[in-house]
Formats: sequence, structure tokens, C-alpha cells
Amino acid sequence: MSDPTDVPVRDAATVALLRDGASGIEAWMLTRVRGMVFAAGTTVFPGGRVDPADADLPFPAGAEERVGERFGCAALLARALLGAAVRETFEETGVLLTQPPANLADERGEVEAGRLSFGALLRENGLRVDAEALRPWSRWITPVGEVRRYDTRFFVGALPAGAEALDVTTESSAASWVGLDDALERAQRGGHVLLPPTLATLTSLKPFSSVAEAMAAADDRSLSPVRPRLRLMDDGTIRAEVGDGTSFLLPKSPSR
Repeated sequence: MSDPTDVPVRDAATVALLRDGASGIEAWMLTRVRGMVFAAGTTVFPGGRVDPADADLPFPAGAEERVGERFGCAALLARALLGAAVRETFEETGVLLTQPPANLADERGEVEAGRLSFGALLRENGLRVDAEALRPWSRWITPVGEVRRYDTRFFVGALPAGAEALDVTTESSAASWVGLDDALERAQRGGHVLLPPTLATLTSLKPFSSVAEAMAAADDRSLSPVRPRLRLMDDGTIRAEVGDGTSFLLPKSPSR
């Protein structure tokens, strides 16, 4: 049996894509298909692992400065995190976070399938990553004991004017806009299975009355990495303890 401490920790980026709804902020959320190795069946924000090519996307000068400073990482990694966040948002929703704004949703499937590189798509259409569209929000490191581990940087981003998020990715069984209160209520009822970072992100957004207000507050948030520790309870359930007295019951899934 392999040593669980030998599982490599990979860089990843997640985007809480937000819009203002009739009853407050809404987030685009996807339910991952049950055949996936990691977090199968859970409801999540768009996101995924950083690819080396993400750092080579077209960026405006100095795009990585805010992200590098906030997450305390080198410029190359900051660019890769931004690139991954924008690429994954496009692959999983069809929404482009670029300057100038564009709608290339018809090409989304080609990028997700690997038949067209995201960088080539942007360059062919004269687009650059819109670094100002994203704000660093939190950082979570998957605990020891999981089959895959990630150092995930969470961003918040506003749905661009005129853009439409689509339920299209092959990695999800369902996707839609969900109000913050509704998402948390569904999780409490068992309708949504949320991992601790998703649950914590939704909860942290609740105090804000608009997306603009949440985006403006991002620069004041602590980005110290949250490193949950897994604890097996007497009843056989597993809790993730995050170090400040808070703990989350982990869902049962094929990944565990």
C-alpha cells in the first residue's frame, strides 16, 4: 500500500463565478459526474489543475502582480494560476474572462477536448487574459489521506456583461446559477454535497449584498493556506478540522 504522504500536491485554481440575482448574489455551480476520481458527485465551482501552458497565455503587462503579491508566489506561478482560472472557467461554462470581451462558446468543446489550445484560441482572436476580472479569495490545501491533493487558490469573479454561462462540460451532470442561501440550504438537506472549501466560500460570501461589494472586499481577506486535517469519528464518519475550531463533515464518495 502506498504512503498517503507521498501523494503529490498539485497547483489548482477555482473560480466562484458570481452574478447579482433578484434575491442577492448567485454562484454558478456544477455537480461533478460520479465516475471522477476526485470529489465525485460533489457540487463545486468551475476550476481544475494548473497546466504548464497556462503561464504562456497572452496577458497584459503586469497582470500577475496582484495575484503574486496576494498569494505570496513567484510571477510564473501567479500567471499560471490566473491562466488556469480563466481557462477552466471557459471550459466548464463557456464564459471568457478576457480583454476585449468576446463570445467564443462554440469553440469551448474543442478546447476542453484538447483539439484546440486555449492559448491559440485567444491569440487567433486578439484576446488577453483579463486579470482584473478575478480577485484572490482563499487558499485550501487538500489534506493527507486523499487520493489526489491540490494547493487550490480560490478566486471570485463577476459574470461579464452580456455573457451567458452554459451547462456544457462533460465533467458535470448538472450546472446552474444558485443563490447563496439556496445552495447552503440544499447542502443542509442533502440535495447538494459540498466539500469544506466550497461550503466555506459560500458562507464567506453571504455578508455581501452585491458582486461588486464582494469583489471590493477581496483585497482585505487573509490568504493564509487552510490545511484541513481528517479525523475518523467513532460513528465511522470523517471530519475535516481546519484549525480554528471549525470542522466539516465530509461526504461519502467514491473518491474515499
